[in-house]
Amino acid sequence: MSAEPAQTSLEDARRVARDVFGHPDLHPGQQEAIAGLLEGNDVLLVSATGSGKSLVYQVPAVLIEGCTLLVSPLLALQRDQLDSLPEDGRTAGARISSAETDAQREAALDAALRGDLEFLAVSPEQLANDQVRARLAAVRPSLVAVDEAHCVSTWGHDFRPDYLRLGELVQDIGQPRLVALTATAAGPVRDDIVERLHLRNPRVVVAGFGRDNLALRVERCTDQSDQVDKVVAEVAGRRNGLGTGLGILYCRTRRSTESYAARLVDEGLRAIVYHAGLGSRARQQAHESFHRGDVDVVVATSAFGMGIDKPDVRYVVHAEVPESPDTYYQEVGRAGRDDLPADGVLFFRPEDLALGRFFSGGVPDRGHVFAVVQELSRDPQVSRSELQTRTGLGARRVGRVLNLRNDVLGSPDPPRGVEETVEAVIGRAEAQRRLEQSRVEMMRAYAETTRCRMEFLLAYFGEQVPAVCGRCDTCASGTAQAAFAAARPGATPYDVGADVVHRTFGPGSVVDVEGDTITVLFDDVGYRTLAVDVVERKGLLEAG
Repeated sequence: MSAEPAQTSLEDARRVARDVFGHPDLHPGQQEAIAGLLEGNDVLLVSATGSGKSLVYQVPAVLIEGCTLLVSPLLALQRDQLDSLPEDGRTAGARISSAETDAQREAALDAALRGDLEFLAVSPEQLANDQVRARLAAVRPSLVAVDEAHCVSTWGHDFRPDYLRLGELVQDIGQPRLVALTATAAGPVRDDIVERLHLRNPRVVVAGFGRDNLALRVERCTDQSDQVDKVVAEVAGRRNGLGTGLGILYCRTRRSTESYAARLVDEGLRAIVYHAGLGSRARQQAHESFHRGDVDVVVATSAFGMGIDKPDVRYVVHAEVPESPDTYYQEVGRAGRDDLPADGVLFFRPEDLALGRFFSGGVPDRGHVFAVVQELSRDPQVSRSELQTRTGLGARRVGRVLNLRNDVLGSPDPPRGVEETVEAVIGRAEAQRRLEQSRVEMMRAYAETTRCRMEFLLAYFGEQVPAVCGRCDTCASGTAQAAFAAARPGATPYDVGADVVHRTFGPGSVVDVEGDTITVLFDDVGYRTLAVDVVERKGLLEAG
């Protein structure tokens, strides 16, 4: 097992990174985050996809005595994380999941209790199990790493209800240091993660999001036929010598993946399909073919997501516009993780934005909310299955209401009584829908911008850059340089990250400043881009 030196230093961390994990040195963001953990702080690390976030918990795990608990949302991702550990007595790992038998889970917990394991991977669902959590409390892990931490935030683009209670669940197993890791988190999402995970004296480390090797491009399409032909030509052209290499083609629907894959096979490409409608065996085979390099392109929905960590993907093409810049940057960031040149191409028709609006979260029926909340007021200990029986609602609808109810009850000023709780649940769902729909409009802005595309995306995440990327299509055309020069520093009284209150939209946080416009993420209406002269003339904003 690992042992914590009397004075663990960054030099010790570099030694472990080199000798145990085979990394010659630590990047600045890794150093800062690891130093925070070694000093006893909780840490939130926001760093680009493929930037080596795992090393930030792996190195301290070896240096800090005690077991490290890795909370990760997908079984495949957990397995990849454990399989990537070196064969070293200091890095032994196991998993507690639905994929293991009862005996295997017990054996893993026993090994952790004896001190024979350094890493123990669990899902949020396993951590929510009272018996498992009691055993973990006996193990007393010294460090907890929460991967894909944006899932904990209802502001996040990939909010997962099972993450909602993680802060309380981790507290139940002692007072371990906690590191939260994510590749996509705008300012308000970071604040939400810190609050919901109850991070103590948190050190928030935001490493550079920019990808120096990634060339972004948007292709405008006139109609659906034009769009399909251009997408097929783009991907097939790469197979025929216009920039060969493995690629991913993202589509919004399962039907689109099947249709595009068939067209690409007709063009002579080795194309495979991946979406959530496939059986587990077919999905596993697709994963394996992708990682072995047995295919030219994977045609997939967003289900082909977390845990996709293959360094030599040369391009990511989006056949239709995704639902948010968050999703887009995460998906396009799967290209070029080996730091060699790679491309991200988006095919855009304004009509495709309707897909994003269609897939945005709905607002539950008021009667359904009332039925669930009323039953819980009568019997707070009622099980989810019994709630389904009493209300006559399906598991999905009951789960949706329960998640919203838990969210509003966890707010600083929780509602009281059945009627007030029902109104709060409906209000929260409406706010979430408005947020998701505003993200769709931000994708329109990205597709239509004359700014540097990388600069636009980084600004969305609250990161200001000193220069344009020089690789995207708007940089190539010269419009990016003109737009960047026109964005006069100090032209507005607002700074990125500033809290503001709008007369109509309510409280929010400034996420981007460009010349005479600012973009604000409002609590109740999502993203809005405002002209500063109008805001100032009408007195619409004040400091929050």
